[in-house]
Amino acid sequence: MTYSDDVLGRARVGETAELKEYYERLAGQEAGALWTVANEIEPWYPQPRSVPVHWSYEALRPLVLESLDLVRADDAGRRVVMLVNPGRRDISAAVGMLYTGLQVMGPGESMTAHRHQAAALRFVVEGHGAWTVVDGQKLKVGPRDFAITPNWTWHEHGNEGTDAPVIWQDGLDIPLVNAHDAGFYEVHPDLYQEQGKVVNSSLLTHGAGELRPYGFEDGWTKPYSPLFAYPWEQAYPALLNAAKATDGSPYDGVILEYSNPLTGGSVMPTMGAHLQLLRAGEATQAHRHTGSVVYNVAKGSGHSVIAGQRFDWREGDIFCVPSWAWHEHANASSSEDAVLFSFNDFPVMRSLAFWREEAYPDNGGHQPTA
Repeated sequence: MTYSDDVLGRARVGETAELKEYYERLAGQEAGALWTVANEIEPWYPQPRSVPVHWSYEALRPLVLESLDLVRADDAGRRVVMLVNPGRRDISAAVGMLYTGLQVMGPGESMTAHRHQAAALRFVVEGHGAWTVVDGQKLKVGPRDFAITPNWTWHEHGNEGTDAPVIWQDGLDIPLVNAHDAGFYEVHPDLYQEQGKVVNSSLLTHGAGELRPYGFEDGWTKPYSPLFAYPWEQAYPALLNAAKATDGSPYDGVILEYSNPLTGGSVMPTMGAHLQLLRAGEATQAHRHTGSVVYNVAKGSGHSVIAGQRFDWREGDIFCVPSWAWHEHANASSSEDAVLFSFNDFPVMRSLAFWREEAYPDNGGHQPTA
């Protein structure tokens, strides 16, 4: 389809001296003429300012570790190297309305408790001994584990390991919250929370997957998952089992969504998360959708073609797909699988009836690359 603004129904008012003077008088009243901006603010299709970006973990890791000696955790609040999209530096976003960064905690370190309007999630990249306390629940997490910190829940983090730092990826909807002028932040009045007696209590209660608590959890009315930690030791075998029974998606391979065990929906109202498996030698077809995605390579190596650009990735790397950008993925290995963790703003797209998706129609579903 050819898109032209020189058609009936689109703004196509020419410039005249009389109109210019009129616009100046409107501006003097803090007003303006819609037709001067209508085609820009109502595009034919999404025009994201974000661009595809690939962040190399090999290049970033030394810089993340260097911050341990440069900045005290108590002074930084959270010692994080944020990943910023060149097109969204104005809002410190990684892509669209999503923020991400790499947080590092040294052995024995702990951070003070706080809460904020933004929802948050964590994906552990490396290190043992990481923990977080969410509304009094202590969670222990290890490499490739996924955990959530729903909005306005008290939370604090630490590393109880004795010999190595922990690095995990943070994901937050800070840009979305700020776009709605809804940001709040509080430091815990006691600096640290009183912790419950049972570690990983939400996992023990809700982590059986197909078995749902009966009776004593009927009172849960919060809009986010009561399960705060999703271990790799359960998630990866679930992918492998699904791969035995299905070919998966032609666009995403075998893909599973981390879900709220009580509703089957996304883990939080504003952000969802997936784990997807690319079989040995698998190359998916391209598609595009509304909503932005941040990926972390949990296992293996390969490449993705995003908006016609090829990005090669390996374990630990992070990359992003802007809204409405064509994208496809390929596993580089002919013998080993590859696994991608990702988080997104799909729950927002769907709840606002913004969701749209389509397949790449040409060349067997594969994009030409620059």
